[in-house]
Amino acid sequence: MATEPTKKDGPLLTTADGAPIPDQENALTAGPRGPVLMQDVVLQEQIQRFNRERVPERAVHAKGSGAYGTFTVTGDITEYTRASIFSEVGKETECVARFSTVAGERGAADAERDPRGFSLKFYTDEGNWDLVGNNTPVFFVRDPYKFQMFIHSQKRHPHTNLRDADMQWDFWSLCPESLHQVTWLFGDRGIPKTYRHMNGYGSHTFSLINKDGVRTWCKFHFKTDQGIECLTNEEATELIGQDRESHQRDLWQAIDNGDFPSWTMYVQLMTQDEADAFEWNPFDLTKVWPHADFPLVEVGKLELNRNPQNYFHEVEQAAFNPNVMIPGVGPSPDKMLQARLMSYQDAHLYRIGANYRDLKVNRPHVPVRNYMRDGQFGGQLDDGTGHPNYYPNSVPGAPRPDPSYAEPAWALGDVTVDRYNSRLDPDDFSQAADLYNLMSEDEKGRLVESLAGSLGGCQRQEVVDRQLALFDRVDPDYGRRVREAVSKVRSGGGDGQSVDAAMAVRDAVPEGEAQRD
Repeated sequence: MATEPTKKDGPLLTTADGAPIPDQENALTAGPRGPVLMQDVVLQEQIQRFNRERVPERAVHAKGSGAYGTFTVTGDITEYTRASIFSEVGKETECVARFSTVAGERGAADAERDPRGFSLKFYTDEGNWDLVGNNTPVFFVRDPYKFQMFIHSQKRHPHTNLRDADMQWDFWSLCPESLHQVTWLFGDRGIPKTYRHMNGYGSHTFSLINKDGVRTWCKFHFKTDQGIECLTNEEATELIGQDRESHQRDLWQAIDNGDFPSWTMYVQLMTQDEADAFEWNPFDLTKVWPHADFPLVEVGKLELNRNPQNYFHEVEQAAFNPNVMIPGVGPSPDKMLQARLMSYQDAHLYRIGANYRDLKVNRPHVPVRNYMRDGQFGGQLDDGTGHPNYYPNSVPGAPRPDPSYAEPAWALGDVTVDRYNSRLDPDDFSQAADLYNLMSEDEKGRLVESLAGSLGGCQRQEVVDRQLALFDRVDPDYGRRVREAVSKVRSGGGDGQSVDAAMAVRDAVPEGEAQRD
């Protein structure tokens, strides 16, 4: 490894490609007053990179702060979930958290009256698990059709570009289901004093699944160990006048000073029988489960103990997604949750790109093996085995699914939600046989010749044999003819053209003619 060159007063300044930079203050010009030259490629790099520094801000939760930490199991819930993160008391899992305001833009003040986002990414030994919630246990709407419209009502009027009380209250007054969350928002807890002094909630109903495949409905709670502290309207107004980044500053300084904030995690649990008998829909995001009927069960301790080193990389591009789950934790019929399983993923693909999970803050701490390839900046998570990008395949060493991780079926009214085997069609052959037998002898001959030319190029005999067996099931004559033709092609006889032969012909064509073709 090359030794990094340094100067007396610090490391050597370089371009993005690693070349040393001799001067960072004076452009290359034709004479002291002359025009800047295109030859000053370092200046070009700086200008062009600056023009591309920003990514689109989040449509919701645009203003936020984050930190890393650990989650430690303190209570045994293995009766309810097989999730490895909860497998034993004392087990620790690294995590990252992001707190945010909801409606405000990136320039909004931290101390505004607004719900707060409370998002966690756990780097478990079975992949990442994201729990994306708020500092309230409920939300304004229960149907996903209303979510985007609700956010529009909280943003700026498209005509005046101003926040508009008429918009907000017009929407709320037409949506009585919002009353519960509105009462939360305008109550004492509507303006948390800091991110450290508020609770967090998964808000939605989720499911826990144990090793026996038994599902239990669940709600996640994070109770602040610092105690609930909030601001009055007057205190918030004064604070905003002094410091628009008050919550960001408080979180950073607390961790930097070793005053690590923590939360105790609890779950509420509900069986399917209890859900069936419950007085209202337990999957309604606008309602809570009464603690008297479904008491809190302690699970663990969340502690934040490390600040990010690069805010843009580790907070602005941190991507939290409700559909990122692990074996033993699953969704529920909550309509809002079901829509979020798609919408958050789509937002990340738009904001950051197809390979946003390659970024270190989003990267799982376990090996990643799948059949997704390419895209901008793709490939960093490729496992390096050289396996193909399609499935099913019979390539040795390529990743395979494991049926033991399957979730149990859901009984939803008269239907059962499950993965039904689409490969068990009783007849995949008769219509292919009808088509084959409609062909004239000449047509069959050309069909067989084309198939043999392509199959003859296969290097793996088991692939050829598997396909020939399928032709046999269509029609024994079909299979016999293709088998004989393939044998001729592979032995060098017959008119069929192998893949190798076709490639040789292609390579023999002059480049210009190939382009014209």
